[in-house]
Amino acid sequence: MSDDFILDTDDLTRRMDGAIANLRTEFASLRTGRASSSMLEPVMVDAYGALTPINQVGTVNVPEPRMVTINVWDKGLVGKVEKAIRESGLGINPQLNGTIIMLPIPELNEERRRELTKVAGQYAEHARVSVRNVRRDGMDQIKKAKGDGLSEDDQKLWEDEVQELTDAYIKQIDDNLDTKQAEIMQV
Repeated sequence: MSDDFILDTDDLTRRMDGAIANLRTEFASLRTGRASSSMLEPVMVDAYGALTPINQVGTVNVPEPRMVTINVWDKGLVGKVEKAIRESGLGINPQLNGTIIMLPIPELNEERRRELTKVAGQYAEHARVSVRNVRRDGMDQIKKAKGDGLSEDDQKLWEDEVQELTDAYIKQIDDNLDTKQAEIMQV
């Protein structure tokens, strides 16, 4: 029975990949002074009686490095989209031009850049915690298998494999954080 134990490393990898994907999504929503359509993803519009993502009520474009435009499909929703952007906390002042809403992205000041790097650090720490939780689950499976007769050598082998996987993902998170912080601090 002890020789039959195989840790599902594919499952652990998939769950750690999920933590990385979530981190990238959170990083994409951080405003870095450059226009990006992904910065509007968390903004929801009260359209047709339901909260709807902006990209489902209009076309989001980035025509210039410091400008995002939204071409709202339904003229009746232009005011609601503008209101949703104003109330989103993005710090962007929408400008109307018919059914097109223009969002000029202002320069970030030094203080705001530092705040955003701290927020990015918090996002990275949440991702690290997620990866460590997956590691803990893997280690718990190994300990349970040891109780079922897994040899100490096999236990050590599996624990080393889980730790290597964890270390690789933590390094990936740190690399993503360094890249994002450099992007935020770039003037």
